Amino acid sequence: MSRAESIPTRVSLLARLKNADDHSSWTEFYQLYHGLIFSVARRAGLNELEAGEVVQDTLISVARKMPGFTYDPRKDSFKGWLLTVTRWRIRDRFAKRAPGVGQLSAHSSLTPDEKDSGTATIDRIPDPAGPELAGIWDEEWDAQLLKAALARIKRQVQPQHYQIYHLLVVMEQPAREVARTLDVSIPQVYLAKHRVGNLLKKEVRNLRRAVL
Repeated sequence: MSRAESIPTRVSLLARLKNADDHSSWTEFYQLYHGLIFSVARRAGLNELEAGEVVQDTLISVARKMPGFTYDPRKDSFKGWLLTVTRWRIRDRFAKRAPGVGQLSAHSSLTPDEKDSGTATIDRIPDPAGPELAGIWDEEWDAQLLKAALARIKRQVQPQHYQIYHLLVVMEQPAREVARTLDVSIPQVYLAKHRVGNLLKKEVRNLRRAVL
């Protein structure tokens, strides 16, 4: 199974991440989530360099917490927990832009995770995306799920049907242009769109249920 097809975080992967020396599992984790974290950081207002640093800082934070991390779906999803970690790393990057920010205060009321980040007067820094960050996270997460679903569907349908769907829906080309490009009829174009679209919806639902 390719990395693109395995975006839902499996409990087995979280268990393997408790071993910091399990490089293959950490590589898998990076491949699954670096694009998501990077995109969210960019949309929050960071530049490419800062967004890349957020990815690295988030992975470091996850690695530090994994030995004692216990997944309890009754309390929160892994998706929600990862958003919280990413949010603080994004705020750290914005804090570093401001003069006088970044030194821990002995009297600060930060959480242990916030203290670990080295961010002192972080509450003086406005949340870069405010409550919108959760919405951005969900949008980017859905985009990753769709990408994974498309990768799976591509292996299940006829190559021509997938080409039709990709050109018509993903690339948003007119039906007549798609028909002319692939030398098929207009009814064939819409039939392929219907079949692939139904399979894609089902695959997305399956992936949503699989996400921790």
